[in-house]
Amino acid sequence: MRSHIRIHDLPTHDRPRERFLALGPEKTSRADLLAILLRTGFRGVSVRDVAGEILQRFKTLDALARASIDELRQIKGVGRDKAITLKAAFTLARQMAEEVRSEAPVVDAPERVADLLREELRQADRETFKAILLNTRRRLIRVETLSNGTLDTILVHARDVFRAAILANAACVLLVHNHPSGDPSPSEADVKVTRDLIRAGQLLKIELLDHVILGRPTQERPKDWVSLRELGYFL
Repeated sequence: MRSHIRIHDLPTHDRPRERFLALGPEKTSRADLLAILLRTGFRGVSVRDVAGEILQRFKTLDALARASIDELRQIKGVGRDKAITLKAAFTLARQMAEEVRSEAPVVDAPERVADLLREELRQADRETFKAILLNTRRRLIRVETLSNGTLDTILVHARDVFRAAILANAACVLLVHNHPSGDPSPSEADVKVTRDLIRAGQLLKIELLDHVILGRPTQERPKDWVSLRELGYFL
């Protein structure tokens, strides 16, 4: 007697791979995508049910990406090999984001800042402050890590931001940091730091384009970032 329910044991219309081919990657549900990675369920439980349990346990892909192999193995039906497979998939996503960054993309909008650093910062459990250094065409020179803070506090100095920009011969700078709480709303300290850096950049003739804060999306707040420029703090 089989101990696992495999994808090919399911009715054709319930098979995640068949729906993937029929609907395309973008319209395939998260549960089906996870089921394709997991391949099998366990006695009496389909792989889609295991995928559903994973999503219910972790709630978001962000939380799932942060989960350790040991945490993944606590879910019934997820053994060592499946936990490794899931962890490998999220690691590849992060490395892909790093690869895109290395190709000198144009970074001229807060959405692009979020796309550039989302995968790296989503797994950070401390506030991390980075400067995105750009040339005159708004193409990436490099990303400089300036400070790693505590759970909810970060320290950064204008001299560190603009020293990095001067050494890289950058024409302008974008600032970005994460909020481990998931809420990207700026604190009073975030606003003060931003205004101090705007003034310092004006003195040094290196434009500060924006300060983007990354959080995590929710149903009420689907966008996982805020732009202090869009909020009016650069006036």
